[in-house]
Amino acid sequence: MLSDTQKVQFRNNGFLVLENLFSTSEIGSVRSAALDIVADFDVSKHRTVFTTSDRDSGRDDYFFDSAEAVHCFLEEGALDDNGELNRPKELAVNKIGHAMHDLVPEFFEFCRLPVIGEVLRDIGYSAPQLWQTMYIFKQPGIGGEVRWHQDASYLISGKPGVTGIWIAIEDATRDNGCLWMQPGQHRTPLREIYEVDWTTRTGTLKPLDDTPWVTGEPVPLEVAAGSAVIFNDHMPHYSSQNTSDSSRHAFTLHVSERDSPWPEENWIQRPRLGSFEL
Repeated sequence: MLSDTQKVQFRNNGFLVLENLFSTSEIGSVRSAALDIVADFDVSKHRTVFTTSDRDSGRDDYFFDSAEAVHCFLEEGALDDNGELNRPKELAVNKIGHAMHDLVPEFFEFCRLPVIGEVLRDIGYSAPQLWQTMYIFKQPGIGGEVRWHQDASYLISGKPGVTGIWIAIEDATRDNGCLWMQPGQHRTPLREIYEVDWTTRTGTLKPLDDTPWVTGEPVPLEVAAGSAVIFNDHMPHYSSQNTSDSSRHAFTLHVSERDSPWPEENWIQRPRLGSFEL
């Protein structure tokens, strides 16, 4: 699947852009399924907001339980002072997570596409295991900023670590909040780690290293719908708030090697659903 040049690019840069990896019908299927989930979402029962501006201090049971469920999370600016929606529901959801690959047929089928396993094996996996999936809306005019972070802070694993696969369901541009990365930064230290105390069901983001997130000029990863970005779990990445009139839907997968350690402090735990191998 990947050329030798692409494999070297991934090792050297810490990320790789794969243009037009998925067809219009393939990404259309998961987009339609995501919109159906939102249509069925009862905002009166769940008004959990997803934001990274609070250093993840606001995670609640609804969030932790989503490891084995399909839950919708609202944008930070979608509620008024009384806690009521200030816009239509379909423009208020930040993301859906985190077990759609287990529980929603369209996402199950998408994650079973052979090309995904082929790419992972080409970068060194022998038995890739899928831990979480997220559908991210990046709503027009309100889609929240996602601060600089490393996935290894939130998905703790042994070597070779966790690999992210970020798939553009819609075109991603600078205007609507595309990803930003700096080539080679995956070799820098882990800056922080998010650990959960399951006796109190609370998570804490702990500082580890004060290395700057970027030391040069980060690169905007502007990609067309159907393209994918695969990246190392130590690669710092960021996306700005979407102030444009266009949404930026994306679907993300995070995988580890089946036999890699998965500590109890990880927020993702799947005792009921078990493993999902690609």
